[in-house]
Amino acid sequence: MKHILVIDDDIHIGNMVEEVLTREGYRVSRAYSGTEALLVLGRERPDLVLLDLMLPGLPGETVLKQIEGIPVIVVSAKVDVDNKVELLLGGAADYITKPFDTAELLARITVQLRKAEHSRSDGVMTLGDLTLRTASHEVLVQDTPLRLTRTEYAILKLLMQHAGQVLAKSAILDRICADTPDCTESSLKQHVSNLRKKLRDAHPDGKDCIEAVWGIGFRLSER
Repeated sequence: MKHILVIDDDIHIGNMVEEVLTREGYRVSRAYSGTEALLVLGRERPDLVLLDLMLPGLPGETVLKQIEGIPVIVVSAKVDVDNKVELLLGGAADYITKPFDTAELLARITVQLRKAEHSRSDGVMTLGDLTLRTASHEVLVQDTPLRLTRTEYAILKLLMQHAGQVLAKSAILDRICADTPDCTESSLKQHVSNLRKKLRDAHPDGKDCIEAVWGIGFRLSER
């Protein structure tokens, strides 16, 4: 049974979402503030998070930065396009605006759970010719092992988890800083450049799968 954490201080909406999800066979946990959400995430690891932004305690934007390796669908009344773009660049898997149709919400949940399941399968992440084995930290390009530094591995893993999405430089640093103290705002570009070169050199066709999006960040191609 898939486990979904609903983070929303609106009791009515939260109850409605919980009822719909329970009826669909999901296990549901609730948190009513940003602070409570981090406490719940400290003791549980849900398969997916539905996150409101306007929360008491810590705002949703702050909570999002603390969630790693779990797909997050932002559910918010904020409709500003720039706000949506910033959240998606910051690591959110999807964004749905209140009020929403429950059928659409369920469809988006299904899509994100399917993507996450594919990524977690046997601890192996695959994308085209690229394979990353999380248990052994092994990276293969068409079955050829690729030697990466700790920082390069962390960057590649994060990009694979969000394949096709542009990740802002600040979001990348926030997500990998605990494990890669050598990666700073000034050195990130060089780490990515080294990673791109290694991937390109290892591919028989010289394929460059990491795209630099000027002024924003980086994206790993899904092709």
